[in-house]
Amino acid sequence: MSTLEAVRRRMGAVIFARIAGDEGPTRRDRIHHAVGARRFTHEDAICAVHGDASMFVGGIRALLLQSLHPLAMAAVDQHSGYKGDPWGRLQRTSTFLAETTFGTIEDADQAVRVVRAVHRRVTGTAPDGRPYAASDPHLLRWVHVAEIDSFLRAHDRYGAHPLDAAERDEYIAQSAVIARQLGATDLPESVAELDAVMSAYRPELESTPAARQAARFILVHPPVPLAIRLPYSMLSAAAIGLMPRWSRRALRLPYLPVTEATAVRASGVVITAAIRWAMRPT
Repeated sequence: MSTLEAVRRRMGAVIFARIAGDEGPTRRDRIHHAVGARRFTHEDAICAVHGDASMFVGGIRALLLQSLHPLAMAAVDQHSGYKGDPWGRLQRTSTFLAETTFGTIEDADQAVRVVRAVHRRVTGTAPDGRPYAASDPHLLRWVHVAEIDSFLRAHDRYGAHPLDAAERDEYIAQSAVIARQLGATDLPESVAELDAVMSAYRPELESTPAARQAARFILVHPPVPLAIRLPYSMLSAAAIGLMPRWSRRALRLPYLPVTEATAVRASGVVITAAIRWAMRPT
């Protein structure tokens, strides 16, 4: 084995351990090699998006955007323990995405049942006095559209093979299958519908102390080792560069159009390409 290949494998193992946890290799084998029918094939748009390194950028953007709904943020703030166990939350989320995208239908449906059971227990009252429930179809739809909008925009800019117009619609329709199983309703199935739904949520979104604290935690004080702080900051900058201007004001994020169009975009291309190289199958 060459020195370069050894470095690549080591980098890939470190990244995979962060996003998948100690049981990652076992779960990966089960997800990708278990015998059984799959809901999606590797030719489908959802597999292209969810299997690309641009998901690292899209995931950060999704967390920032989702935090702007005060009821969704209250549920996360009061129940998820994201500050105490951020890597555990990331690993659970990444495993769910992998199971529902690449796993057998049986495993994917079981993953959905587990998440729905968790959602039924997540209820409470937001700081503004309004009750919330994680199983609320309206909140589930917000979490879903903020997520797929982020994944798709990150893939458009940093994906290895950006989708054409028909494939982008296909991705949105395919991702709606899982969200519908989770309990979300009135889901978009095309880019035009996604844009309309995102706009419809604007009046409900606002800057809250919990949202701003989450943004600081994600961007300023991330729980990452010093050795990977620079790569993480490159991913974070790329994610901020994809945020709408109105959302940046709410989260007190900078808007530097010239820098974002040049240095930030270039560093985003470099870091996603490096992750893609490190994590390609041996």
